[in-house]
Amino acid sequence: MDEPKQGQGGRPPGTQKKPRKVSPRSLENAALHYLKRYAATVSQLKRVLMRRVDRSLRIHGGERAEALGWVDALADKLIRNGLINDQAYAEMKAHSLRASGRSARVIAQKLRMKGVSADVVEQKLARVTTELSEDMAARIWARKKRLGPFRRDANTRQENRQKDLAALARAGFSFSTAKKIIDGGPEEPR
Repeated sequence: MDEPKQGQGGRPPGTQKKPRKVSPRSLENAALHYLKRYAATVSQLKRVLMRRVDRSLRIHGGERAEALGWVDALADKLIRNGLINDQAYAEMKAHSLRASGRSARVIAQKLRMKGVSADVVEQKLARVTTELSEDMAARIWARKKRLGPFRRDANTRQENRQKDLAALARAGFSFSTAKKIIDGGPEEPR
């Protein structure tokens, strides 16, 4: 006879583990564990902790306002202790995205989605743009995606020109930048 399948932790598949009741200490432990694994903004960490709170409140009951106070106090404590810093996060993320060939538009969008304030986004974008221009980022992206002059088969370059321009436009680059990269050569500009 077949044995019933077991999920993670010996539970039947599709059943979730019952969440523990949240407390200030359990939220701090969860936050520290999360920050060990991921770089995060204050907003992002609060979202993660509030999901945990909401799961706990559905099962155990309690006051959401009280738990929200715990989350806010914990975020303030982590900021004071330097364990979470939106400025440093934005600097690191903007630099790594730019180095991978992302446009200023995409970088700004990703940082805003993580909860970084608009003035910090603008400041970090200005800094990474001085380090690596939009044209150079577009060239990196085109090389990664094998667009235009970086196609394996140079004979198909002209017939795929519109697709390549569209791909750079979807990546957030302006038409003039995309046209310059797609119509240019594979050599690096001086």
